[in-house]
Amino acid sequence: MSNSYLGYHFSVEPKELGSEILIAELGEKPFESFIETDNGFIAYIQKDLWTEDMLNDIYLLTSPEFTISYTIEEIEQVNWNEEWEKNFEPIDVDGKCHVRAPFHPKTDAEFDIVIEPKMSFGTGHHETTHMMIQHLLETDVKNLKTLDMGCGTAILAILAEMKGAQPIDAIDIDNWCYLNSIENAERNNCHKITVYEGDATLLKNKKYDLIIANINRNILLNDMQHYVECLNKNGILLLSGFYNEDIPFIEASCTEKGLTFVKKFERNNWVSLKYVN
Repeated sequence: MSNSYLGYHFSVEPKELGSEILIAELGEKPFESFIETDNGFIAYIQKDLWTEDMLNDIYLLTSPEFTISYTIEEIEQVNWNEEWEKNFEPIDVDGKCHVRAPFHPKTDAEFDIVIEPKMSFGTGHHETTHMMIQHLLETDVKNLKTLDMGCGTAILAILAEMKGAQPIDAIDIDNWCYLNSIENAERNNCHKITVYEGDATLLKNKKYDLIIANINRNILLNDMQHYVECLNKNGILLLSGFYNEDIPFIEASCTEKGLTFVKKFERNNWVSLKYVN
């Protein structure tokens, strides 16, 4: 098989939710790597596996809720490590927590998390990840039974364990995220994290002291009842993955279910909210 690749440069609006759904659809095709860009992402496929009609049944490309365009380039060879290094930026939160790839230099941050970004869509939403880390840094999580819902690369679960939370369940519906979370937990010498592949239906009869959910507005609203039902008394719920204008919808759902608002972080119109039960 040749080393020739095609790179689909997708521009997606709204970017985060649209890219997440589109990557999930493209993942059913022979695309083998996705790299985040400012306007969307690049999807790579070996030219030998490409067919002219392969995007015909991609639902999101015809959805009126999203504006999507793309261009295609042919690439003779792809140095994946070089591509990851160009596109994967470390996250530094208040000098206390550093989330980096193996090729980034180690810093003297109190919490140093190493994430291998292979085959990934960046490290998730940088703004929302940053704010959720801020919440965790200022929260005493020692011995709290924790859930990282929509764990992605398990960054937040790893930080929770580093701060003393245990045991920790990390759940993601995406198979790549499930496998990568296991790898990253091992890479950071975490032994209190159990990773599951699935959705909120896995939460039946579970109980937690801390729930971390960095997903998107629609999924959060759809699954909020599940979160509340498995949150222990005086438990903490950390939410992110949505914009300032989404707050009234999140607030209404949380208040209706008996949760009390505690704190808000905001970065570039992205927000993260903390509630207690």
